[in-house]
Amino acid sequence: MFPLVLLLFLLCNSLVARVSSVNSEGSALLTLKESIITDPEGFMTNWNSSDDNPCLWNGIACKDQSVVSISIPKRKLYGFLPSGLGSLSQLRHVNLRNNKLFGSLPIELFEAQGLLNLVLHGNSFSGSVPNEIGNLRYLQTLDLSQNFFNGSLPATIVQCKRLRTVVLSHNNFTGPLPDGFGGNLSSLEKLDLSFNQFNGSIPSDMGKLSSLQGTVDLSYNHFSGSIPATLGNLPEKVYIDLSYNNLSGPIPQTGALINRGPTAFIGNSDLCGPPLKNLCANSPSSLPSLPDNNPSQDSDNGFGKSEKSKGLSKGAVAGIVVGDVIGICLIGLLFSYFYSRVCGFNEEQDENGFDKGGRQRKECLCFRKDESETLSDHVEQYDLVPLDARVAFDLDELLKASAFVLGKSGIGIVYKVVLEDGLTLAVRRLGEGGSQRFKEFQTEVEAIGKLRHPNIVTLRAYYWSVDEKLLIYDYIPNGSLAAAIHVEKDFKLLGLSISISLNI
Repeated sequence: MFPLVLLLFLLCNSLVARVSSVNSEGSALLTLKESIITDPEGFMTNWNSSDDNPCLWNGIACKDQSVVSISIPKRKLYGFLPSGLGSLSQLRHVNLRNNKLFGSLPIELFEAQGLLNLVLHGNSFSGSVPNEIGNLRYLQTLDLSQNFFNGSLPATIVQCKRLRTVVLSHNNFTGPLPDGFGGNLSSLEKLDLSFNQFNGSIPSDMGKLSSLQGTVDLSYNHFSGSIPATLGNLPEKVYIDLSYNNLSGPIPQTGALINRGPTAFIGNSDLCGPPLKNLCANSPSSLPSLPDNNPSQDSDNGFGKSEKSKGLSKGAVAGIVVGDVIGICLIGLLFSYFYSRVCGFNEEQDENGFDKGGRQRKECLCFRKDESETLSDHVEQYDLVPLDARVAFDLDELLKASAFVLGKSGIGIVYKVVLEDGLTLAVRRLGEGGSQRFKEFQTEVEAIGKLRHPNIVTLRAYYWSVDEKLLIYDYIPNGSLAAAIHVEKDFKLLGLSISISLNI
């Protein structure tokens, strides 16, 4: 009997030891598994409390047996974040993008003060961002885009001075940007605040963000006031998107704000000056010339007095007006008579007297514009026109993509554009489209789009509007042809011999 009891005691002890064998970090991660209501792909099935440590669990990375990364993107996880994750003292990376997580961010999460990257894009998180975010002094990437966060951006975010990427687009953030947003975040390389409800003025110290690259996107908010001239101090290759706000006043013509298309400023009805067509009130070209109210008079010979005496009487003026009106009416009647005589021969009537020749009648208009001319006169804006069946992006995606200036020439600016799905394109902006009628532009561009040659970059799509024209090409990463031919380093890199260069 005693040996049987002893055996049962040993079995129970070993079972308890196995259940509690996972370390403290594993226990913290198990609280995350418990907070996940559904895991349709079974991604977390190997998260077991019987393991010695969690370093072999799916989505977990360790260094020196300590958890440093939680990366579970695109797994359709439905649940919330537990407070236990903050106890992972060595945690550096959290990537939970494109899941179905909801609820607010637990304050305890920001106790992991060594966190470098926090990526929660594409979930259903809500509530405000806690002030404790200021504890993350080493944070470099903050991506909270496409959620339901609201409230003001905490002022403590400016304490995260190592931030390089801040993407908060497609949320419900409100209020002004914190003081010192530009001055303290000098390492910032990417900034996207689009599609929120931020208001107030744009901080003037944003011009100090000298490390910014690509697109600074402040579009679709409620920013008001004037555009700070200091934004012109941003790097020249940065594209600044201020569209669809409540900004007012003239657009500063300085630095990075020069040579930008109107799409960067549209949707601000009170903005004026180039590149928009709205002239500012104090613009010289918008002031009408006024007559001289104080004409000089010759006091010596009384010339002014004699001129006044020669003015027409009221009866004479009335007679002239009546004569003009009668003359115009006669000319109109004569024109109508001759028009009906000339064009009437093209009309046919059926036996009941109804007109059957409407089409021919339209064609006898002597002053009818050419079809292409009429189209170009009335067209305001066309959508992106693909020249290749494989073009899967639209104009909206193109305008929202990250853009880098590759070069400038007399006929426009060339940008390297990286779409959200990673596709890289080269876009040439040709400036205002009004200088060339749409039909002419369409004919020339579509002819170029049909060219296929190994040494000619393929034109994939184009865009025409009254304000600007865009040509969209494949992006070639090996530099320009000129660099390959004339620069010795690139010459050797691409293997372009003299004979190959001559053939090109």
